Amino acid sequence: MPTSITITSEFSGSVVAKGATDDLSAQLLRHAGFKQIDDWHGRRHRLPTTTPLAIASYAVEMLRAARYDVTLPPSLDTARMSPPVHALGPYAAGAELLSITDQIRAAEDGASLQRAVDHLLHPEHGALERVREALEAAGEQVNDLDDYAYALADRFGFASEFVSSAQSELVDSEAELRRVGDASTSYSPARTVRDHRGAALATSPAANQAKVSSASSSQTAPFTTTGHPPRAATPRR
Repeated sequence: MPTSITITSEFSGSVVAKGATDDLSAQLLRHAGFKQIDDWHGRRHRLPTTTPLAIASYAVEMLRAARYDVTLPPSLDTARMSPPVHALGPYAAGAELLSITDQIRAAEDGASLQRAVDHLLHPEHGALERVREALEAAGEQVNDLDDYAYALADRFGFASEFVSSAQSELVDSEAELRRVGDASTSYSPARTVRDHRGAALATSPAANQAKVSSASSSQTAPFTTTGHPPRAATPRR
């Protein structure tokens, strides 16, 4: 991954990005609207002179979200010229996730896909871990504010555990993601479905509750096919 990408404006008025030598940064620039140029000067990306400057700022946001160090002169930084306005209004976190989704969709090989998905799955800083923590904190806060709202607090707790289950489904998937598209990679769909189903049920609160209900019902009197308990036999007179 390059240490720095520089976006500057040339005398002709076009905007040029230099330093995006790896595939992911190049894909993000192309996704933003830059045209890739490969010649004896090396790889660089250029915006047509008629392209709005906001495109450069949009490219910088995506690159920085992907952990690239980007240098942009103030004259091209439209974010400094006006107050930041997220595409989803006050839902800035949702806008960041949309940016990650764009990176995932722009991936052209398994390695770049894995780097983009890492923003979701990183065990300490990934989006799923932040969502799990937020749901858990919401449940704890409900308990602190209202002792009688324990049912609502439990719902947030269950939701947090479901996210944890989703995380457990994708543990150690980095190597498999990097091999996506490799013709030599083989998978067993039936085994994958079985393993995933078992892992989900092992950590699912709903599954645990179902087991308790099943155990309770097994201790009651058996029912006939008509839904009524069998009657005890009485001797004929």
